[in-house]
Amino acid sequence: MLRQYVHQFGQKLVRRRRLGPKEGSERHTAPRLNTLDLIALGLGGTLGNGMYILVGEVSVYEAGPAIVICYLLAGLSSLLSGLCYAELAAQVPRSSSVYLYSYVTMGQLYAFITGWNLILSYVMGTACVSRAWSAAFDSLTGNHISRAFQGTFSLNVPYFLATYADFFALGLVLLLTGLLFLGARESTLANKVFTGLNLSVLSFTIVSGFIKGDLHNWRLTEEDYRLATSGSSDTYSLGPLGSGGFLPFGFEGILQGAATCVYAFIGFDVIATTGKEAQDPRRSIPLGIVVTIFVCFLAYFAVSAALTLMVPYYQIHPQSPLLQAFLHIGWNPARYVVAVGTLCALTSSLLGTIFTMPRLIYVMAEDGLLFRGLARLYGRRGTPIWAILVSGSFAAVLALLLELIDLVYLVSIGTLLAYSLVAFSVLVLRYQPEQNFSKNEKKDDDIDMSQCEASPWEPASEAGTSRTLKTLWFPSSTTPTLKSGQIVYGCASLLVLLLTLLSLVLARWPSQVFSGDPGLTTVAVLLLLLITGVTAIIWRQPQSPTALHFRAPALPVLPLVSIFANVYLLMQMNTGAWVLFGIWMAFGFAIYFGYGIRHSLEENSDQQLPASTSQMLDQNMPNDESG
Repeated sequence: MLRQYVHQFGQKLVRRRRLGPKEGSERHTAPRLNTLDLIALGLGGTLGNGMYILVGEVSVYEAGPAIVICYLLAGLSSLLSGLCYAELAAQVPRSSSVYLYSYVTMGQLYAFITGWNLILSYVMGTACVSRAWSAAFDSLTGNHISRAFQGTFSLNVPYFLATYADFFALGLVLLLTGLLFLGARESTLANKVFTGLNLSVLSFTIVSGFIKGDLHNWRLTEEDYRLATSGSSDTYSLGPLGSGGFLPFGFEGILQGAATCVYAFIGFDVIATTGKEAQDPRRSIPLGIVVTIFVCFLAYFAVSAALTLMVPYYQIHPQSPLLQAFLHIGWNPARYVVAVGTLCALTSSLLGTIFTMPRLIYVMAEDGLLFRGLARLYGRRGTPIWAILVSGSFAAVLALLLELIDLVYLVSIGTLLAYSLVAFSVLVLRYQPEQNFSKNEKKDDDIDMSQCEASPWEPASEAGTSRTLKTLWFPSSTTPTLKSGQIVYGCASLLVLLLTLLSLVLARWPSQVFSGDPGLTTVAVLLLLLITGVTAIIWRQPQSPTALHFRAPALPVLPLVSIFANVYLLMQMNTGAWVLFGIWMAFGFAIYFGYGIRHSLEENSDQQLPASTSQMLDQNMPNDESG
């Protein structure tokens, strides 16, 4: 009885959503997006946040002038994730979000974790951008707003809260939430205008930096820091010196900065969801992702280089770096031009996140994984009022209470975990038997799910040990089978564990490992050997021959490198961010196991399945006997 209950419970966790006839069929519309359109789409959703939100904090406290290297590492990690994302999107015959892709291909619990992490990214991203918008506007007023809030609404406890309650950011989020209530829609024209202004301002900043820049700011010493301290008349305190030079905080600071800079590349994934609208998806999607990330990296590299050349890194204003930089070099009128671009870029980013946030909550509530009341539509336009109200209010409270950098850390954690889940999905699905995701063609298979479903939670029940070991290296078929799919799933799960352990060793004791410490070096080498061996087993298994409009190259290596890069960057996050993330995930699991697992659409369809099956058999039985 207990074994049967555990088996049924495990089946609930891995059951997949089936697409209905309308969802599973492609719309017969002519592909209209070329490669240039996809690049413009990706740049509009990605370019901007890395400069106006991150460059100050990362330069001052984590990397100094080496922030340019941080952007390079974060960009490479995002590129690997983007290629995996493109293949996962190609698995499902519908353009949508990674939540739906995970639900259709990997199962319910997997999809909930992915969706819950995406909600974290959207909510925290909205709060983060609104806080940055408030800081930029405050800088234009001479910091009068922040001073007034610090004197009136100072938050001295606890330590993880902001130094003051930012009611300006609160009001901004509530204002946009109110517009959503009234049925406002995204404006493509407004986004194009904002993106154009953003690019113009960034170009102006880059040119100005190389005109007014000084290479000595990449070779600063303690003497320079003492002079700056004694002669400083700024309204904010100087940042730490570190060891000076180009790498003031060492390699550890670069890695921590790279983990933070992942936030700068969020938004490129919109390209991967346009496979059915692209004219040549096999070429345009990977090219669009690569070019978007490359252009963003070049822009981030140039702006951060210009900024650290104009201003010593310890004198950069953490929250309004570009505006204060032009004040520092004496170009006071130029700061107002930069302010227009800053506010336009942040407004475009804020609109993108605040429009997307309730959509995901609505979809998950409609599937029954979140409370069904959040999926209720009101008015002639069908506005999900409760999804808007809950998400907007939560984001507003976070913008009021949390520091900007803490919000960035949480967004980066949620994003890196979502990227890792996508890479794992691609690794497993490439080696599974051909699957049909349409609901109307899968009903017969669902009748005996315990025998037909390729559930990775069940061990293979065939042959002896010797035959199983032989199958690991010499598969019995040239196409994926149930057994080979289970082998890949088990090996991939083991690899995630091994890569996590290796990342932990390299992140916590890097100097001991590379200096030849006997114990830690032996552990690292053994982990590498195990990872290589298990990867070789996956490589020997047959891959799916299913034709997709895009397939990620170099499997199984590419998704494994992506997972390792993401996990290693996650290890750089501070303890406070992980505590807040743990609270968020505990709250999510309480919702899922207390409500979602019992109220999902797939649960209801499973309960109705036996009755419909018996009716079908009753209708067919007389015909069989008479024939």
